Amino acid sequence: MIQAPDLPVWAALLVGLLVLAGAAVTLVGSLGLLRLRNFYQRVHAPTLGTTLGTLLIALSSIVCFSVLRSRPVVHELLIVVFVTLTTPVTLMLLARAALYRDRIAGSTDVPAAELEPTER
Repeated sequence: MIQAPDLPVWAALLVGLLVLAGAAVTLVGSLGLLRLRNFYQRVHAPTLGTTLGTLLIALSSIVCFSVLRSRPVVHELLIVVFVTLTTPVTLMLLARAALYRDRIAGSTDVPAAELEPTER
């Protein structure tokens, strides 16, 4: 049961472009894992790529199913909201855990601890 032939040409092109753009952004974010030097730099690239890539792919799904059903379909907005909210939180937790681990191990490649105004 393939519904793609029921899509108008303009909708099929728009959906195709949005899916390709989302995949390209996610790929660029994933390539950041290979290009960047340390964990603290690597953690940002996939986070940004995942968020924007998910937004574009969900937008293409919204367009596709809204055109097929002749009414707005917004269930995918929940996916966008959850990914947008959870990805930065996960980034922060991973970075804090790595920072704690590296400081306990005495690594010299970690950012300096910020002192409270009373500790200076």
